[in-house]
Amino acid sequence: MLYNLLYPLSNQYSFLNLFKYLTFRTGGAIFTALIICFIIGPHIIHWLKDTQHACQPIREDGPESHLKTKKGTPTMGGIMILISVCLSTLLWADWSNVFVWSVLGITISFSLIGFSDDYLKVAKNNSKGLPGKLKLLLEFSCAFIALWFITKATNESVATTLSFPFFKNLSLNLCWFYIPFAMFVIVGSSNAVNLTDGLDGLAIVPVMVVSFVFLIISYVAGHASFAVYLQIPYIAGSGELSVFCGALIGSGLGFLWYNAPPAKVFMGDTGSLMLGGALGTVSVITKHEIALAIAGGLFVLETLSVIIQVVSFKTTGRRIFKMAPLHHHFEKTGWPELTVVVRFWIIAIVLGLIALSTLKIR
Repeated sequence: MLYNLLYPLSNQYSFLNLFKYLTFRTGGAIFTALIICFIIGPHIIHWLKDTQHACQPIREDGPESHLKTKKGTPTMGGIMILISVCLSTLLWADWSNVFVWSVLGITISFSLIGFSDDYLKVAKNNSKGLPGKLKLLLEFSCAFIALWFITKATNESVATTLSFPFFKNLSLNLCWFYIPFAMFVIVGSSNAVNLTDGLDGLAIVPVMVVSFVFLIISYVAGHASFAVYLQIPYIAGSGELSVFCGALIGSGLGFLWYNAPPAKVFMGDTGSLMLGGALGTVSVITKHEIALAIAGGLFVLETLSVIIQVVSFKTTGRRIFKMAPLHHHFEKTGWPELTVVVRFWIIAIVLGLIALSTLKIR
């Protein structure tokens, strides 16, 4: 909004040229989202405690310590992330950019799906929530609508192309198959973050790491000279997504203030589905879907641990892990919760650095 209102006046007031630069507006989005989270955080937590008398249901088959340490902690904290991300993005981004509205559409719609799931869990005091098939149907439907707008706004030469990192000019045109593939990326990313969100602060830091990676990727992919130099697909207008990624980082920092161990609030599906879906959408727009799998490798590992556990148990009757997702396995082996969380953060940072290196190593 500030860009659309103030930049046209830069001919009269030269200092307003600042709003032309993505770096300035991205920095503004980070700090704005952080401040909004700090302001609304205590009020939302207080409201959630008052309205959620049962609070987040705790899995009875989970680590024994959770029944004591996490009982009574309110969920749906993703509301503060949603508010801060949306307000900050709307304040600093270019409203004429289709990609911005597409990613905001996924952010809001996936958050509503997660909110419905959380509400049913709290209202019925069980861990089932929204039926899985219905949840997936809603997610794929929202992803399809967003992708329709995204492909229309993307240059036809790269609209259905899958690029491979570490290789020069290696890409694959998936044609009509690209839409189902991109839908899978968005929905898969959403649910992978959801599976990772099981310990205090565990999911939000890797989300911020991946957001930072795609802040850089979206900026260079939307800059013609940088894209040519780095030999990556040039996506006109994708640079504006760096503002959105900045808002994700700022809101993530603000949420971590309240979600750090011991957490005062959980993000719930309201936050995790939204964050994963948003990152998946950004990766699709920038044509760096594989880079998402690298940067978000921690989310991939958590998801694979669940798949392996289920397949193994159904086919052999044996469990590979003491408990899935993976973070619970390490808890069951005796690692303290904080140790699991910090070590997983380290893994996320290393994977993020590897993903960034794909921009240069080609």
